[in-house]
Amino acid sequence: MESTTFKPEKTIGVLLIVGGILLFIPYTILSITFEYPQILRQDIGFVLNKFHDGGNALIWTWWTFAMVGLPLLPAYVLLGLKLEAKLPLVRWITYIGVISLLVQMLGLLRWTFVVPILANNYVYGNEMAKEAAKIAFQVIHQYGGVVLGEHIGQLFTIIWTLGISYTFDRLKLMPKWLIWFGYFTSFIYFLAQTELFATVMPGFPVLDLAGLIGSTLWLLWLIVVGVRFLRMNSPELKAMQ
Repeated sequence: MESTTFKPEKTIGVLLIVGGILLFIPYTILSITFEYPQILRQDIGFVLNKFHDGGNALIWTWWTFAMVGLPLLPAYVLLGLKLEAKLPLVRWITYIGVISLLVQMLGLLRWTFVVPILANNYVYGNEMAKEAAKIAFQVIHQYGGVVLGEHIGQLFTIIWTLGISYTFDRLKLMPKWLIWFGYFTSFIYFLAQTELFATVMPGFPVLDLAGLIGSTLWLLWLIVVGVRFLRMNSPELKAMQ
């Protein structure tokens, strides 16, 4: 009788690929329609005006951007469950990965449920209301965006990527080039943290494209890892295990 044993490798592969591709879509739309992420360092009044001009379509795009990462949650958990028996450190790496996804989701949702109100107050309010909206946006963006989404979220994503790449290396689950691609991607992504410190320390050296390049490379790495898991039972991968 043909075995019907559940094979988590296939599920992990599909979830990683789907999550990686889906994140590309709203990210690309926001870069075209909202000048994201460059707009984050523009004058607050300009940001609020442009957000208001985007209307409901922009609000839904931000909500989609926050939600499409959900397939990565079970992918991280299943990957952790598959590997932690062989390398106990993976359990802690999994916790870090799950936290990274949750805090980034929380940070992104401010664009759906908080920023629209501030944008309306800025566009239609008097001078006092405009100033209050700008101050509120600055505080919420600095905490929800810079602290949660960009600092903790991205930093924990980098730690997860480094940890999983190390695990792949130890267990010989992936080819060397993909492992080193994970390390390289993490390094580039980490350089984007300079921009965050520059928001509170004027003159701090900034590498402007590190965030865009790092996040794009990371998504590509994630998708390729997913493809490798889909092929986990192929002769090529079996020879590596």
